[in-house]
Amino acid sequence: MEIFTEYRDAIFAAFWMTIKLTVYSGLGALVLGTALAAMRLAPVPVLNWIGTAYVNIIRNTPLTLIIVFCSLGLGQTLRITLVDPNSTTSIADSNFRLAVLGLTVYTASFVCETVRSGVNTVPIGQAEAARSLGLTFTQNLRFILMPQAFRAVIIPLGSVLIALTKNTTIASAIGVAEAALLMKELTENTAALLTVGTIFAAGFVLLTLPMGLLFGWLGRRLAVRR
Repeated sequence: MEIFTEYRDAIFAAFWMTIKLTVYSGLGALVLGTALAAMRLAPVPVLNWIGTAYVNIIRNTPLTLIIVFCSLGLGQTLRITLVDPNSTTSIADSNFRLAVLGLTVYTASFVCETVRSGVNTVPIGQAEAARSLGLTFTQNLRFILMPQAFRAVIIPLGSVLIALTKNTTIASAIGVAEAALLMKELTENTAALLTVGTIFAAGFVLLTLPMGLLFGWLGRRLAVRR
């Protein structure tokens, strides 16, 4: 464990970066994914087509390609860096924010399908009753469908968040100083491959296992009684 003691601060900083990537990307994906689910359920054909095309294209595109496109395509070619170019940490901040953008765009497609599957668990008679009472499509989603849908898919949404946590390792491809990048550097600079791998594997287990237990408990606690 000498390696852990020697690089303790760097390891904690790397996993803190992983946590920030997960939190920011998770929130963004939840908002975007819910909007996409609403588009896929909308009675407007154009919105339905856009939502379906987005999910089918993004979900079948490698995450690495999306992250690299955000860095090279947006950051370097189009000069969309999402930061103040005069900042002393502009490069690191740009890489982080572009990585969050890429992870958000990718994960939103899975959130969309998860939420949509939750909507499909709501008995169709409830939606028909809401329409007969004069509720609009938006009101139907807001008051009838979405509250029940989210309660029905808490556990699957937890699985999406856990997958997102592990997918943050792809951010190392554009130089974001998260856990995978530090593991790569330690592996190259030390001969203790097994020790380094064990430390970082344990770190990800400590991040994802509590999330799985928490979402499992919430799913049972808030399950919709049929």
